[in-house]
Amino acid sequence: MLDLKFIRENTDLVREALDNRQDTAPLNEILLLDIEHRQKVIELESFRHVRKEAARERRQVSTDEGRGLRATIRALEEEVTSLNKQLQELLLQVPNIPHPSVPIGVDENDNIVLRSWGEPGRFDFPPAPHWKLGESLGIIDFERGVKLSGTRFYILKGLGARLQRALISFMLDLHTTEHGYNEVYPPFMVKRECMVGSGNLPKFADNLYHDEEDDFWFVPTAEVPITNLHRDEIIPPGILPLYYVAYTACFRREKMSAGKDTRGLKRGHQFDKVELYKFTEPSASDQELEKLTNDAEQVCQKLELPYRIKQLCTADLGFASTKSYDIEMWAPGCGEWLEVSSCSNCGDFQARRTNIRYRPSPEAKPQFAHTLNGSGLALPRVLIAIMENYQQADRSILIPEVLQPYVGEKVIK
Repeated sequence: MLDLKFIRENTDLVREALDNRQDTAPLNEILLLDIEHRQKVIELESFRHVRKEAARERRQVSTDEGRGLRATIRALEEEVTSLNKQLQELLLQVPNIPHPSVPIGVDENDNIVLRSWGEPGRFDFPPAPHWKLGESLGIIDFERGVKLSGTRFYILKGLGARLQRALISFMLDLHTTEHGYNEVYPPFMVKRECMVGSGNLPKFADNLYHDEEDDFWFVPTAEVPITNLHRDEIIPPGILPLYYVAYTACFRREKMSAGKDTRGLKRGHQFDKVELYKFTEPSASDQELEKLTNDAEQVCQKLELPYRIKQLCTADLGFASTKSYDIEMWAPGCGEWLEVSSCSNCGDFQARRTNIRYRPSPEAKPQFAHTLNGSGLALPRVLIAIMENYQQADRSILIPEVLQPYVGEKVIK
């Protein structure tokens, strides 16, 4: 959430940021409402002052005059409260300001490839897509997934299910033992205020699953519960940075993927993900984003899967992000690069929405922390990349060496 005072004092900057993002947030409405709200506050304080002075001077006022003054003050208080509520609801619709280093662009085609690792493998046979491999090996069952839950659901079976579980355990072990993250296992359902705090509500309500009776929201990513771990807290001096890693199932309605290729495992309503998250001091967040991205890259490298890093342009940034890098793995059977992680620095945007502050020193005034997040990595696209890159001519699939102790096998055949 952007500070209203910042918007008021930097209107041109905010307007330019919205234009660069191709966003239609109601900036003009916010500015007009802010003026009206401040005028009403001044008016309210003026009448309160009259009442206070009368009481201080012990002036006698008529019953009708006193009753009228109280009614005026009460009406103005209600109006100020209503205007403030409207203002807060509008402010929740304004995205974060892009970092100065973010390239300006109009869509994903303006994202920039920064670097790549590994060479896409060469096959002496036509590589098959994962959906054909999975069905022929009996490790993916699309038909029964649809029978149970409808389109965009599937069942992993046998070594397919074990490979998925192995990937989750491997990534959690790597990030906790080598990268210094503290593992948490959060709820998969959260309160409405948690979705608002992370920036998912009200912007993405149509893409979220919601239990109306209890007002629980199914998490689209572990970023949501972790963002709210320190909600309404002041973190003591010397504690930051805080690193968290979590596995969760993730739930998305995938309305925004309408018209896109949805074959196979790429775009399901339910998927698994290992999430990396950081709370840092503002001066360290840019450097921490580079480190977080590198931690996610290490998963790709240890799996020996070719990947590339793209910096997102202004129009492709996530709502809460000020700067983001995408990690994409090559999938030779699909013939495309698949996003397996988006690593983002959100600045103090989420911390303002959740009121997460820290003290730089014991005597210092609390400041808003910076938050960062990234997949480390997201399934099932890593599973797709393994199946398609490690496939053999006989349609068997070699298991990456680093995963073999977790799976207990060297090949799926």
